Amino acid sequence: MVRKIEGATRIPVPGGKVIDEHVGRVNSGDEAISIAHMVAPPGWDEPAQTPSFTEYTVVLRGTVLVEHAGGTTEVTAGQAIITEPGEKIRYSTGEEGAEYIAVCLPAFSPESAQRD
Repeated sequence: MVRKIEGATRIPVPGGKVIDEHVGRVNSGDEAISIAHMVAPPGWDEPAQTPSFTEYTVVLRGTVLVEHAGGTTEVTAGQAIITEPGEKIRYSTGEEGAEYIAVCLPAFSPESAQRD
């Protein structure tokens, strides 16, 4: 069945980051996948997490920094990064902030992010 999504749902988060969920548990009721557009200000960061989902992140503008067991990976506009379930990671942004798309399989939930 074809379903048209009329728009995103803005999900409130502290720290100045904006999350607009297009597909996922909140906006469309989907538990298999979530697709969100994110805008994070310069110097933004969040607590470390050990998610139980795979996350695919495509950076549209700026820089996303991903801390993990192997170090820190800098992901810039036009690049992408994939994180696997069970990996401890921490996201932050560079001096110019970042705009990116995040796709999570299965869909993101605060519980499945398992934040510190």
